[in-house]
Amino acid sequence: MQRRLRTIIVRAAQRYELDVIFAANSPIPVPEETCVHSVIADDADEWLVENGVAGDLAITHDIPLAARLVRIGVEVITDRGDHLDAENIAERSSERDLAMEMREAGLLFTRGGGFGPREIQAFANALDRELTARRRASAQSTPQKRSGSVDKPDRKG
Repeated sequence: MQRRLRTIIVRAAQRYELDVIFAANSPIPVPEETCVHSVIADDADEWLVENGVAGDLAITHDIPLAARLVRIGVEVITDRGDHLDAENIAERSSERDLAMEMREAGLLFTRGGGFGPREIQAFANALDRELTARRRASAQSTPQKRSGSVDKPDRKG
């Protein structure tokens, strides 16, 4: 994941008082004394699937991983700001598979557009929409709680 996106995620975590876990097979620098943590796993995808719980939010550009996470009830946003869920993940997986087959056959030469300010803004907006919706839902379901707080499930690992 790009450093610019990690920065956006860290700022959002601090603003919304959320616990964030970056999982990777190599160290990811995270700010000290924050609610942001880094997990190093030999197979980060497998760690995410084993430790994700329904209602978690994951951010990935990996469509097969997103499909696995959606199956267990994890909400997914791509690094370009697309929201993936049970209703659209099959279509998105098919699009990915078709593009991969076309590249392998020499019929498609690009892997998509660049990643610039427009894509970063789309991601930031999608993340903010998702976190705002979660804050509102939390406030409506448990009015005695501070609207920014989120219960953190126990994690294996």
